[in-house]
Amino acid sequence: MAGGAREVLTLQLGHFAGFVGAHWWNQQDAALCAPTGAEEPPGELCPDVLYRTGRTPHGQETYTPRLILMDLKGSLSSLKQEGGLYRDRQLDAAIAWQGKLTTHREELYPQIPGLQDLLSAEGVLSSDGIWRVKSIPNGKGPPPLTTAAAPKPFTPTEESIRIWSDFLRVHLHPRSICMIQKYNHDGEAGRLEAFGQGESILKEPRCLEDVEDRLHFYVEECDHLQGFQILCDLHNGFSGLGAKAAELLRDEYSGRGIITWGLLPGPYSRGPALPFHCGAILATALDTVTAPYRLRSSPVFMAHLADMLNFSGKKVATAAATIPFPLAPGQSLPDALVQLGGAAAWTPLSACGSPSGTCCFAQSVVLRGLDRACHTSQLAPGTPLPSPLHACATGEDVLAQYLQQQQPTVRSSAHLLLAPCMVAPPYPQLFSPGLSQHGLIVDGPPSGAAVESIPVLGALCSSSSLNRTLGDLARELTKLDVRRWASFLAAGVEQGDLDEALQELRSLAQCYRSGGGLVD
Repeated sequence: MAGGAREVLTLQLGHFAGFVGAHWWNQQDAALCAPTGAEEPPGELCPDVLYRTGRTPHGQETYTPRLILMDLKGSLSSLKQEGGLYRDRQLDAAIAWQGKLTTHREELYPQIPGLQDLLSAEGVLSSDGIWRVKSIPNGKGPPPLTTAAAPKPFTPTEESIRIWSDFLRVHLHPRSICMIQKYNHDGEAGRLEAFGQGESILKEPRCLEDVEDRLHFYVEECDHLQGFQILCDLHNGFSGLGAKAAELLRDEYSGRGIITWGLLPGPYSRGPALPFHCGAILATALDTVTAPYRLRSSPVFMAHLADMLNFSGKKVATAAATIPFPLAPGQSLPDALVQLGGAAAWTPLSACGSPSGTCCFAQSVVLRGLDRACHTSQLAPGTPLPSPLHACATGEDVLAQYLQQQQPTVRSSAHLLLAPCMVAPPYPQLFSPGLSQHGLIVDGPPSGAAVESIPVLGALCSSSSLNRTLGDLARELTKLDVRRWASFLAAGVEQGDLDEALQELRSLAQCYRSGGGLVD
């Protein structure tokens, strides 16, 4: 059990969601492994919100993600559907046939040798060069560490990573992975393309019963369930599956928070657009913006966060981040924020274009990973203050006043955390050699040390940019003739269904008009 934690159950739906999720869980695992002093208090983020304790049939204690993962046939590579910690006795019991068996083996993707070293010796490479292997924690503190020989450093290449299970380095519970056998991950035939196809999956009695059983298994062991977070592909039929899953959760668990993170891979014409790279960036942003409802002390309930961002008919928010947050040598947080001038402190991660000239209605902002000594100005007494930010007594006041200066009429929530985002391998090395091991700008020549953690600024925002984005989407969809798309027709989508969805989309866009929906 998770004790007094306010538990969250994660649903991970789709193959790109798998890339984001694999990075996400790797980052949680790296944070669990991070060495801490015996005198240090527990970390700011409570891992029991996302993880659960269990026990194998042999009595070994386990600590695994509270996760239901759905993907298509052919997406697991060498990862076993039942996980690697222990076999599920119910799954074993289901194989009751005593007659002759014929085995048909699918060709497995080749395993990645460097990653297998990491998987077989989970832990962290400490500053003294010793690989410290992680034992499974009990949820009451940092995991104990033992010493073992360090495996060879592993840096994934673009060629070696084909699917998300190639680089997932955490163990999953046997009830986590739910494979959809009706559709194929590879090949031109049998693809899950249309929204209606995804919806129909949870209309099948056997699949619905399977998902409900998994939900009940995780939910019934929770003491203080606060809600569900859904990581879902938007560019294929998993969008329909995600919509149907959210509907199921609303019906069965009324009053619990539900936040859906709609995910799209980046365009291949821009920079590092491989799913492996895009997934890492989005996972880092998610690890930051979800921090308010994972805090150990004074958390913001998931439902309250959603209510703050979505009011007056609003249902959508945009995400943005600065990865890593730039802090030059000798700078304080007030210095860095003043240096930005009137520019936004973050880069949009949603497909809504530039936020300049738009009206923000509400925002939740998290800055993490800066040393406490940098939070406030360190100017000598009597030195003229460059800005009002330099007069603030705490880092929390600095961040809150900066947001107030930028958007005086906006409902804002701000959190400042010491804990950084972990970017240890197999996270891709996307960072400049001019950064330190902890993601800060170095003074002088590069040290050559790999970046292991970074400061990150993340934001969720409800703004008028969504009026334009949702309106443009409705206009583009108006031009669509569903009769030209066989998968839509096969899923039972009719023109009347599309017209109804378009009207709902136009109505939602109107909720984000500039000057509308503001609160005192």
